[in-house]
Amino acid sequence: MGEDWIFLVLLGLTMALVSWSMDYASAKSLQAYKWMHGELKGNVALQYLAWVTYPMILIMFASLFCHLVSPQAIGSGIPELKTILRGVVLKEYLTLKAFVAKVIGLTAGLGSGMPVGKEVNLFYLSTICLSLFLLPPIDPNPYGYTDILTVGCAVGVGCCFGTPLGGVLFSIEVTSTYFAVRNYWRGYFAATFSAFIFRVLSVWNKDAVTITALFKTNFRMDFPFDLQELPAFAVIGISCGFLGAFFVYLNRQVVLFMRRPTALTRFLTRHRLIYPGAVTLIIATLTFPPGFGQFMAGELMPRECINSLFDNFTWTKISGTSFPPGLGRSAAWLHPSVSVFVILLLFFIMKFWMSAVSTTMPIPSGAFMPVFILGAAFGRLVGEIMATLFPNGILFDGIVYRILPGGYAVIGAAAMTGAVTHTVSTAVICFELTGQISHILPMMVAVILANMVAQGLQPSLYDSIIQVKKLPYLPELALGKYNIFVEDIMVRRVKFLSSQSTFRELNHLLDNTSLKTIPLVDSKGTTTQSMILLGSIERTELQAVFDWWLSPERRAFERGQSSPGQGSKVIFFSFSCDWLMQIKAWEEAELDKPVDMEQIRIDPSPFQLVERTSLHKTHTLFSLLGLSHAYVTSIGKLVGVVALKEVMVFYLLLGFFICMFFVSSPGVIL
Repeated sequence: MGEDWIFLVLLGLTMALVSWSMDYASAKSLQAYKWMHGELKGNVALQYLAWVTYPMILIMFASLFCHLVSPQAIGSGIPELKTILRGVVLKEYLTLKAFVAKVIGLTAGLGSGMPVGKEVNLFYLSTICLSLFLLPPIDPNPYGYTDILTVGCAVGVGCCFGTPLGGVLFSIEVTSTYFAVRNYWRGYFAATFSAFIFRVLSVWNKDAVTITALFKTNFRMDFPFDLQELPAFAVIGISCGFLGAFFVYLNRQVVLFMRRPTALTRFLTRHRLIYPGAVTLIIATLTFPPGFGQFMAGELMPRECINSLFDNFTWTKISGTSFPPGLGRSAAWLHPSVSVFVILLLFFIMKFWMSAVSTTMPIPSGAFMPVFILGAAFGRLVGEIMATLFPNGILFDGIVYRILPGGYAVIGAAAMTGAVTHTVSTAVICFELTGQISHILPMMVAVILANMVAQGLQPSLYDSIIQVKKLPYLPELALGKYNIFVEDIMVRRVKFLSSQSTFRELNHLLDNTSLKTIPLVDSKGTTTQSMILLGSIERTELQAVFDWWLSPERRAFERGQSSPGQGSKVIFFSFSCDWLMQIKAWEEAELDKPVDMEQIRIDPSPFQLVERTSLHKTHTLFSLLGLSHAYVTSIGKLVGVVALKEVMVFYLLLGFFICMFFVSSPGVIL
């Protein structure tokens, strides 16, 4: 218990410092970006040059740095993290090089002003931190290892937004098929401590007066919304469901296009900096404030967008000549000759494809914040429409309550992120971010409706990337009754060792298979007393034993133990024979000797299934325990093996045939 508290405090403190440092550096970078743009006012050509060059340098630096240091740092890391938590070992992902590349590359990307986010990247960083520095002495058990890594995920969102409750729930929804309740308190403790330190650092740096919500709102609490507004909130949820599914589809199509073997993609692969540079150039050109950017609030940076979209003003009621006091950066949404509706619509459309494309650049990036802003813009658009339809507000109990477009923006942000990530906890994150729980009911309604629509149309953004990258992740099994058993999908020709196996047989097995673990049986044959599973042996253990058996050190030891009076198949001191021939003859003789299994570490209880284990139970066990394979036995006899690959392939084939059934027989219910 004492060790638990210590390493959780260290994890929370470390990740809070990392998150705050990244925010501080990227904020200073954005300040320099806006300062250059302001200082060059009056010279449009130089303004444009500075506006597009600054982010291009940062993005190309991030891409090059990650490519040279650790290509595994590219992207959000959530698809790979889900696979690792599934029990699959992915090399070079939880390393110090990946940590450094992710931190520096992500800081440069955030400081460029491009629509990329850091939120889910903190999942990955906290997991690396936990794996490298804190976890090894705590729990060497492989099942406990993946179990405790979920705590690292929970800290990620907590130290990014200062939202420990939503952070823990979001990490569970995104990364875990099954979550051990015993880790609940660990996740909440580490996330709360990390969020506290993160906000204290903001106060210490005078970014905030006291510890408050990151995007604090001031909606009225006595009557935040009327029940007559619920249909509008439902429309936001359903619309965000369709839009979120389309975002996932668009993002996947861009990734697939870049992976397609065409002349263009081969050229971009050889010249890695051209693609991120071109994407940044196009986006920066379109958002240039004196140009097209003036019609889509292009001068606002991501956090400024959120703060302005959540404000308490109704923009449609503000005249183009006089702005009310306190409007601040929200004035960027108001244009003297263009309607607010047009600006919001243009912003949403342009940022939609910009976000979908920018998250495919070979840099550390996440889609949570860009999608969050998209949802806020869409919700704000609906809110301004409602304020126009009901200019005097809604009458209730003799009192007229005006529409709050900012509340619609909060609901839209939660619904859109929920639709893209297939999570419900975004509602909790939103009310922690804004510091108000007044809109939690309509927010939950919108998020649930968005999830219902999106889950029926597309996988989540992270599952979509898993499919594109073909990561060994076991997908969810659709509900239904399957009359299928392990014996229908298992591999029957199993490679194994017996207690009588020779070193020659062991050498053949090591040379012709890539199995990480090899089953051990009592004896091979067809008798009733043969093929009884005794356990399994790690490949590394067998390789070490075999290498020692034919090693020069052992050969020298055997030579020293040989006495001149004894007859031996190999005469070590015969100078009439060629030395290499003697070694070869000795090795041949040694290969025919049996392997001493008593000198090898054997796992006496490998995971086993019986032939009639159902597909549903097999899928559940593989997902729950993070299994890579299981041996199939019949009355103790080894009859087959089923690996993660077989379960995945069968699941995909099952889905294909179900789709073909519906296509060929529309109207028939399976």
